[in-house]
Amino acid sequence: MARAVPRVAAALVVALLLAVIVRLPWIGDLGMHAATIQRLAHSLLHPGNPLVDADTPSPYYSPWMLLLGALAKLTGLSVFVVLRIGALVGLTTLVTGVWRYVRTLSAHPAAPALALLGLVLLWGTAVLNWSGFIGLHSLALTISYPSVFALGLTFHFWAWLTRALRAEASWGRWSALGLLWALILLCHQFTGVVATLGALAMIVSARPGRRVWLRLGGGLVLGAVLLWVWPYYDFFSLFSAGADLEAIHKSLYQHLFARFGLVLLGVAALVPRLRRDRWDVLALFFALGVLVVTAGGLTGHYSWGRALPAALIPAQLAAALEVVSAGRRTVRAGWACALGLALAVGFWGQAGTIGYATGKSALPSVLADKYETPWAGYHWITPWVRYGDVVMARTVPARQIPAYGGYTVAPGYPDVFLRDSARRSEAVSRFFAPGTSAAERRGILREYGVRWVVGSADLAGPGLRQVTTGPADQVLYRVVP
Repeated sequence: MARAVPRVAAALVVALLLAVIVRLPWIGDLGMHAATIQRLAHSLLHPGNPLVDADTPSPYYSPWMLLLGALAKLTGLSVFVVLRIGALVGLTTLVTGVWRYVRTLSAHPAAPALALLGLVLLWGTAVLNWSGFIGLHSLALTISYPSVFALGLTFHFWAWLTRALRAEASWGRWSALGLLWALILLCHQFTGVVATLGALAMIVSARPGRRVWLRLGGGLVLGAVLLWVWPYYDFFSLFSAGADLEAIHKSLYQHLFARFGLVLLGVAALVPRLRRDRWDVLALFFALGVLVVTAGGLTGHYSWGRALPAALIPAQLAAALEVVSAGRRTVRAGWACALGLALAVGFWGQAGTIGYATGKSALPSVLADKYETPWAGYHWITPWVRYGDVVMARTVPARQIPAYGGYTVAPGYPDVFLRDSARRSEAVSRFFAPGTSAAERRGILREYGVRWVVGSADLAGPGLRQVTTGPADQVLYRVVP
């Protein structure tokens, strides 16, 4: 009976996430991924920039998004239906990947379920929503993102790698591992870093012989070739991304205890693992993750904070596995009590997730305070704005409008390949500034080929004709001569 409890709890978590997929709440980067599928469905070979009317490459054109774009093109399904299909595949890949990798660490029947619960609930009392971070609340909001699919592939990659290191794997197996490693990096670069750190820990822990190193090197070369020849963007140019990337990620180094405090149970669990085996793979993995994240904080490379899952995942797994791996029965029982309490606290901190499956109205008041209302979207402009039309809009609308096929003047997200991104953003700021003259506004609209403007009612004037209104008193204007 006791062994069934983790499985039932894990099944309930998966069921909750399946219900979330049906509603597909929109907060954050969903519009970027929807826009990417829009462009690929329109042209698989030359999609152009996903957000603005410019012919530039984009790191969002990954193998996974290419597959989803092809699905949208071939079936005619709407982008949001395709995103739901992608979310279902991503969740399946993640759950099966966790199961397979944990099986390489423990044969206990309850180990995979405990590990899954640890990965989604052992975080903190404050919610952190970020792609690549699979706390329950964050996972609910990023379930359709490429990062979830990439992390699922990562767990499968680690499982295959562990088995290859334990057995006499062939050159073909190592070549396949190299290609899978590159595929993860192309699908989500930051998750690829986590995958790489985990793989390095597994290799160091296994201490392989010369034959394995040769085959490993062959796999790495093959993976590097795939990264080099990928036609949709220059992967290696991402290493020279600008300072904007660091500024965005600085917040990852704030409120660490509130966001990750429960992971300390996993850090404590690494101690007995290290005593039992000084080459313990989870301890090595954790050390590498901490090293990279600490180095990023000390040097101002705050984007390195995206490697935090490389420290969190091994600690979360260690906490879950100590329940079934500790020596004496009384010690295991103690770990089970500590883990159960921590999981309960973690779930309570993220209980607002339930609202993404049920809607806020179904939540009791004590949980409604933990619920973050999703964005309303811009479907209300679609009867007028057609695919490829350029829309003048501020940042938040610009993060959603391209999901419906339109372009915006400035991208709603940082774009390392768009050279005039700063100039476009400055043009948007000037257009919406209260003191800007009607003549200057008309000049900006002509320069960028704008056909529509989304703004407030006080924009009404020469050259703009009101068409309809939307949520929060927003107005859609048609640009007229």
